[in-house]
Amino acid sequence: MLKHGILGLLNYGSMTGYEINKAFKDSLCYFWNAQTSQIYRELQTIKKNGWATDEVVEQVGKPDKKIFTITESGREELNRWLVEDNTEFITRIPILMKTFFRGERSIDENIEYFTRLSDMGTDFLTQFQNEPPKVEDYAKNLKDPMNAIYWKMTVDFGEMYIRMYLDWVGKCKKELEDIRDGINKKAPER
Repeated sequence: MLKHGILGLLNYGSMTGYEINKAFKDSLCYFWNAQTSQIYRELQTIKKNGWATDEVVEQVGKPDKKIFTITESGREELNRWLVEDNTEFITRIPILMKTFFRGERSIDENIEYFTRLSDMGTDFLTQFQNEPPKVEDYAKNLKDPMNAIYWKMTVDFGEMYIRMYLDWVGKCKKELEDIRDGINKKAPER
C-alpha cells in the first residue's frame, strides 16, 4: 500500500525523494507509518514497474537530485487501486496482541506498560496539536483543491483514533490499578 501512497503524492506533481518523504511525514504519517528507507526502496520499485520516471538534475555545490514524475501507467495503477473493491478492515494491531498475553507479567509491570503507552500517545497527540498536518499549505499547490477535503477527513480520523487509544489505555491502567489496590487492601497486615 505504501507504493500507492507514493503514487498518490506523485499524482499531485513531480517530486524528489526528499520532497516525497517530507510530504509523507507532513500528512500520511498520521495514519500510515513508513521509514525513509522504505519510501526510497518503493520509489525504485515504482520506477521499475514503469509507474514513474526520474530525471537527474545537476546542482552546483550540492549533490544532484532525482525528480520523480508519475507516468500514465502509474496513474492507471493508482486509479485501479482506488476503485479496487477488496478494501478490508485491518485487524493486525501489535499493541493488542501484546496486551492479550500481558497476564504473563505482574500487575505493576503492566501498569508501567500502559503508562508508557499513554506517554507515547500523549506525545503524539501533543505533536499533532502543536504542528497540525499541513493540509492548507499543500492544498495551495493542488490542481484541484477539493482533494484537501479528503486529506482533512484522514487527519480527523487520525486525531480521533489517538484520542480513542488514549481513552482505552487510561481505562486499562485504571482497571489494573483498581485490582492492585484491591489486592493490597485484602492482604493481612504483619
